[in-house]
Amino acid sequence: MPEPLDPYHDEGAAIAATGAGGPTDLAMEEGETLEKNLDGGPDGGPDRKPRSLWSDAWRDLRRNPVFILSALVILFLVVISIWPSLIASGDPLDCDLSKAQEGSQPGHPFGFNGQGCDVYTRTVYGARTSVTVGVCATLGVALLGSALGGLAGFFGGAWDGFLSRITDIFFAIPVVLGGLVLLSVVTSSTVWPVVGFMVLLGWPQISRIARGSVITAKQNDYVQAARALGASNSRMLLRHITPNAIAPVIVVATIALGTYISLEATLSFLGVGLKPPTVSWGIDISSASQYIRNAPHMLLWPAGALAVTVLAFIMLGDAVRDALDPKLR
Repeated sequence: MPEPLDPYHDEGAAIAATGAGGPTDLAMEEGETLEKNLDGGPDGGPDRKPRSLWSDAWRDLRRNPVFILSALVILFLVVISIWPSLIASGDPLDCDLSKAQEGSQPGHPFGFNGQGCDVYTRTVYGARTSVTVGVCATLGVALLGSALGGLAGFFGGAWDGFLSRITDIFFAIPVVLGGLVLLSVVTSSTVWPVVGFMVLLGWPQISRIARGSVITAKQNDYVQAARALGASNSRMLLRHITPNAIAPVIVVATIALGTYISLEATLSFLGVGLKPPTVSWGIDISSASQYIRNAPHMLLWPAGALAVTVLAFIMLGDAVRDALDPKLR
């Protein structure tokens, strides 16, 4: 007679056939597989670098098409600002009055302005001025505002109250009106008076943001623990507070960069910003405004370049804000 089937024997044979070595070994392998999945794959483990706000933000930015598009536009602007001769072989100050206000021609796709200068070449070289003003003004505003606001938020007391009143005074000054008053007495044609004016009136906004961010960060447990362990004020500021309070400043500064570029064009359009022979989009827009009916191309190209540049920086700032804001995750 055939022997009766032993279900336990068959189950053990099936387990042995898998090479697991028994039910206990099989359970251990399943546990190890689950642990690897939780750790993020075969490379996971206790030695794996922990995720941080910056790593998560960079991962989100790489997947954001808005960030990629705006970053490519800004990269292109930076490249042509440094090496404009890569795409424009002419001289922006080389003009021929016999070609004044003429339209597109072979070798001159954007036509000529009222002085007979090549609009394409001036548009390309104008990017250098705008990007230089925007970057320098943003760096100056971010450094000055972050330092003053961070110190006020960390120490508080009389310094905080004094700085708050100073910022209230600067907020009461209209930016364009302040530029008309302060820059009207400047005769220099360089970008530095304009940059200095933007830093002078722009730091209060960054200062208030940095102050609030530092006040929030210094109340966290890790800062209180560092203080209890005897950490100095400089160590707490540089090591614990600044890395965790700098994100809002970066977001606002990125968006403000585009604003400073448009502000430079506005002041140059009004005649108190950059002055000829400096090549600037604002100067070209100002000179082309009186010929808008007869030669609209003179206004279209520098104004379009300015709009694209400002939009790219604003889009970049929005993408960075979404990536650095934990509430949006």
